[in-house]
Amino acid sequence: MNNFVTVGTVASVDGPLVNGTAPIEPPSELYQGRRAALSLDIVVVGCGLGGLAAAFCLVMAGHKVTILESATTIGEIGAGIQVSPNLTRQLIRWGLAKRLQEVVVKPEALTFRRWCTGETLAWTPWGDSMEKNYGAPYYHIHRADFHRMMYDLAQPYVNIRTNCRVVAMDPSIPSLTLRSGEVVHADLVIGADGLKSTTREYVVGGPDEPTPTGDAAYRAVIPTEILLADPDLRGLVEIPEMVGWLGPQRHIMGYNIRAKKEYNLVMCHPDRDQEEPWKPEESAARMKAEFVGWEPRIQKLLSLIPSTLKWKLMDHAPLETWVHKDGKLALLGDSCHPMLPYRAQGSAIAIEDAAVLGNLFSRLSSYAQIAPLLRAYETIRYDRATNTQASSSLNRVIFHLPDGPEQEKRDRQMRAAMEDALREARGEPPVSSTDTSTKGNANQWADKEKSVIQFGYDADEEAEKWWRGTRPEQNWSVGDVLKVVMWRSSHQKFSSASL
Repeated sequence: MNNFVTVGTVASVDGPLVNGTAPIEPPSELYQGRRAALSLDIVVVGCGLGGLAAAFCLVMAGHKVTILESATTIGEIGAGIQVSPNLTRQLIRWGLAKRLQEVVVKPEALTFRRWCTGETLAWTPWGDSMEKNYGAPYYHIHRADFHRMMYDLAQPYVNIRTNCRVVAMDPSIPSLTLRSGEVVHADLVIGADGLKSTTREYVVGGPDEPTPTGDAAYRAVIPTEILLADPDLRGLVEIPEMVGWLGPQRHIMGYNIRAKKEYNLVMCHPDRDQEEPWKPEESAARMKAEFVGWEPRIQKLLSLIPSTLKWKLMDHAPLETWVHKDGKLALLGDSCHPMLPYRAQGSAIAIEDAAVLGNLFSRLSSYAQIAPLLRAYETIRYDRATNTQASSSLNRVIFHLPDGPEQEKRDRQMRAAMEDALREARGEPPVSSTDTSTKGNANQWADKEKSVIQFGYDADEEAEKWWRGTRPEQNWSVGDVLKVVMWRSSHQKFSSASL
């Protein structure tokens, strides 16, 4: 039965693998109707999710934008991706609600299970409660569908150039030299070129490689018709949840995508064969060998995967700054704050970056304001991104604890939060009258305080709030505000929390 979709297939924007045809209804205006008095020529390096979002937002702010993409065709490699409320609120604001409805799955809950028995360790309700609590839904989507809708959103307004690999840059002009020899000039450059960023080297002052974490991830997608035919697996489709199996040095995440037509699996494990060449014909056997002894449902799921690809998980310590000293180059997304997958926030944080950039640059009225606005962007975003990186790294430790006292303590914490959630679902009073009962829980999604911070975030509102907070006098001009920004950035490393 040759029904399997093996991860690694590139879904071209014209390719058959991409779903979603509903019309996009972009807003007639963003940023409270503001558009920049001075229109810049902006180059965005990279046509991933963050780059497309940045280009769209900056065009909506009144600027002219060109994307330089190194690949010869526009497409996306990957499988499932989680789209949390802090991201969906932006997508809905940008007119993507109908397109999302065609291809997403709304998970009813998050469930964690024990690796060897399948015992439920944690349960946190999602579903409609996400929209009720945080103002926007939580979805699961195929990355190719997501990338296609972002491409379709931006493409009518943006000049997207493929086969344009940037090989050098003069950030003081700024100008970019392409592999072809062409030199591209701009007023501003946004580096959205990912983990192996070229533009980052110019911000930090030299080569700056990411660091291997020692983990890798297998990814695969299985047609749900196969799961529905198996009594042991059909529940994974009939009750859509984000299910995680936690084990020593490993974990597996599974959830439905593409309107429940496909089941996505991400299988994290130690990267044992870092130096050995990858052989696709041996991939399924290697994958299964990593999860020997895991519960029967896992064994059945793995048996349905004929081949897979492995992703080495890389990390990068927080940068000192995201903005080049000359103030004409700034970084965005994985180029400045790559996220490990353990918190499912990489695309969300990148698109938040884009929204804040667009909002701020809708106020631009002179070239002298470019550098101060970039410093304001970093001020608003730096702590948010860095804290999310730390939260992701924390989950790596929590998920992969070896069996023993620490794992047992983790499981007790998770079960306690699950009991609270079940009581609440039954309409019974909680054991504690405050939300502090879940604070610091090993299940970070059960921690109500953390969830409000992570999922309740509105990037546009944060930019507006920052602007209001930086204007102690209502008659201050844009120039007055930005002079203060530059003075502060030259005297201290400050955060949005200090304003």
